[in-house]
Amino acid sequence: MKIYLAGPLFTQAEQDWLRGLQARILVCAPVEVCWPHDLFSDQELEGWGDRAKHEIFDRCREHLERADAVVALLDGTQVDDGTAWEIGYFYACRKPGKPIIGIRTDFRKAGDTANARVNLMIDCACDSIVTTVDDLLVEIGKLPASMAR
Repeated sequence: MKIYLAGPLFTQAEQDWLRGLQARILVCAPVEVCWPHDLFSDQELEGWGDRAKHEIFDRCREHLERADAVVALLDGTQVDDGTAWEIGYFYACRKPGKPIIGIRTDFRKAGDTANARVNLMIDCACDSIVTTVDDLLVEIGKLPASMAR
């Protein structure tokens, strides 16, 4: 099973948190985790020059299309725009049984109604939204080890 790990990776804190989450998932479940940060090196980015944004976009899109599930970090006052796009793209392209699991450890409200945790479009696209890494690992553990395409 291949999980695509979506989330912002612009700060050292975001990268460290997602790297740690990736490691915890790999320890607890027999899965492959695709994290966009690992899809290209600094040397590749530098070599691509002005094409870099297209190379990043294409590589991430290709991995989303091959994923069996998406785990998306939803923290912040708003869901990161790239993460929101990845959720929407996977939602639109996915086959039945390929879930989107959100994780929101942020206690701030960021939705459209008093009880909403995130924007309603993200909330409705996610099959579940958990609030702790432990709960995320439980959700991942419920997924079939080999998800047929």
